[in-house]
Amino acid sequence: MTTIELTARERELRNLDQSNLDRASTAIREEGFVVLEDVIDHAHLDILWDRMVVDLDEILARGVVPHQFVYGNVQQDPPPFASYVFEDVLENRLVNQITRHLLGEGVYNKSYSGNTNVPNSELQPVHVDGGDLLAGLTEAQSAHKLVVNIPLKDVTEEDGSIELWPGTHQLMSNVLGDDIKVDPDTVERRRKSHPPVRGNTKKGSLLIRDNRVWHRGMPNHSSSPRFMIALIHCAAFIAPISKVSFSADLSSFFDTVDAVTDYVLTDEPIPYLDKHNPYDYPTQGHITPI
Repeated sequence: MTTIELTARERELRNLDQSNLDRASTAIREEGFVVLEDVIDHAHLDILWDRMVVDLDEILARGVVPHQFVYGNVQQDPPPFASYVFEDVLENRLVNQITRHLLGEGVYNKSYSGNTNVPNSELQPVHVDGGDLLAGLTEAQSAHKLVVNIPLKDVTEEDGSIELWPGTHQLMSNVLGDDIKVDPDTVERRRKSHPPVRGNTKKGSLLIRDNRVWHRGMPNHSSSPRFMIALIHCAAFIAPISKVSFSADLSSFFDTVDAVTDYVLTDEPIPYLDKHNPYDYPTQGHITPI
């Protein structure tokens, strides 16, 4: 897994030099993902952690908990209020620089959600977040959506770091029907030649991945939840479906940052803790390489 460590000058300017921009872009094109190391203020992550621990208790107390595929991988949004929204999380300049480089001008972020992996979680099926734009392609197309995963603390295999399958975004896998899971036999054949890796990251680091990369949540063997915020940056030619809601007290924030998030501000209550439902996908129509 390629990890990018910033130089002192890059940190000062909050901008990648051409060499590291090329390294990050090449890693995403070839492996399907890259890690930017130590690019988020730890104090911001601590503030989010403290609030999201409290929010998680409320989510788990719901009658219907939004588990993703299996028990323990819970969809959880970060709080959309001014005290909890930070530029280096939502509008990280280095992330925006990379996604603009790969997806082109007009890139926008359509998501401010996340996956919380609670203790004693179960093993997710290998899946993708989306397939190719068109069926029947003869060669892999360039990325059109990039997922940005931001953990709030150090993440290791002990607390369920994400499993990633290098190069699988280039396999010409198409979503068939309503299923985004990869056929288990196909997974085992791939394992023999190109085994998966674990997305272990240090606090303050983040992962950018092609949304077509095979991945899955792994069991959390620790006693603490693993929070992972998720953004989804999209190429401009993909029509937006809906905007991300934030409280009106963030108007000055969006006025002062180089925002790519497709947002709307509101004075109305935002039901960010109970907007999601549990989901799985049909067992028929698994994703298989063409």
